[in-house]
Amino acid sequence: MPVDAEGRGWVEAVAEGRWLRPAVADGPREPRWGHPGGMQLGLHPLSGPRGLLRLYTPYLGQPRERLLNFIAVEPIPAGATERGYSELERSRLDELPGLRMWSSDDPSDATPRDARDPSRGQVDVVDGIETLTVDVLVEPFANGAEVWVRAVFRADRSHEISVATYRRDTSVALEACVLTATMGNWARLRTLHLEGREVTAASLWPEYRDVHFADHATFGAEDLEREGDTVIVSAAPDEAAPHRAVYAPGTREHWHYIGARATQSWRATDPDPGLVAQVNGRYTYWMSDAPIPGGIAFENFELVEPFRQGRAFTFAVEPSTTEASAPAPAASADPDASP
Repeated sequence: MPVDAEGRGWVEAVAEGRWLRPAVADGPREPRWGHPGGMQLGLHPLSGPRGLLRLYTPYLGQPRERLLNFIAVEPIPAGATERGYSELERSRLDELPGLRMWSSDDPSDATPRDARDPSRGQVDVVDGIETLTVDVLVEPFANGAEVWVRAVFRADRSHEISVATYRRDTSVALEACVLTATMGNWARLRTLHLEGREVTAASLWPEYRDVHFADHATFGAEDLEREGDTVIVSAAPDEAAPHRAVYAPGTREHWHYIGARATQSWRATDPDPGLVAQVNGRYTYWMSDAPIPGGIAFENFELVEPFRQGRAFTFAVEPSTTEASAPAPAASADPDASP
């Protein structure tokens, strides 16, 4: 019987027509949604820390349990600069690390529920395109923010997910609610594609050798690529075959990249003039002194914009067309750490 990251049995999500969705079954079920062969969304207790959305990209040749990246929820109260941290805060519900997240058919009902009793998501047709919508609720933050996330998949775009944040009436007012992709180091993203130029991690932090995070580098909306009324920022590895990297002795197995080379991007339509793209960097892997092969790489990768209720950003992962063939996925590549 399949089990979750805590060794408890459950029924895995199943493909039904266009979509992968939680099974119709009695008992615990896997909280996982998306395209059967494309991008997928998961929640704890799938492997990895609590307080994070999990993004899976099996079309890159990765095994079912191997995620590519996480998305953390980080709200900033109005008038403040410090963020709340869905991954790093301790839950007020059970005193464990990481805020609890669960899915619901009714996001207006903030009552916590077991993530292993997931919503199946809502299938609709919008402008002739079938969509799958999943509402993910987050327990309140220590800074008074109360938010939830709506994820939407489109049938015609199997390599992307739209994510939007909503503020509850009981929440403090918000300056912003950042959805940050937290694990660029696994794919060793090092090249940021901007309007008319590229910026590398090595050029941003040429001397950084510490075991913490290199400071954020920020780029305004005017620096980003445009397609009509949409801004795009992309981050890519600088290695032709990242799955063939040589790792320093002692580097934990879950940091070894598996799968094809790919570019990760954020996209925003109708950007606020105050929108910025940000990256920070790491020279060593998270909670480790093991150096990253090839040097410093981007870790957090995000768009930040003044808060708008229901504002959606799109996160996409597209495989490279020039990359050397990746090996068959390893069955043991299960992540147990995150930035």
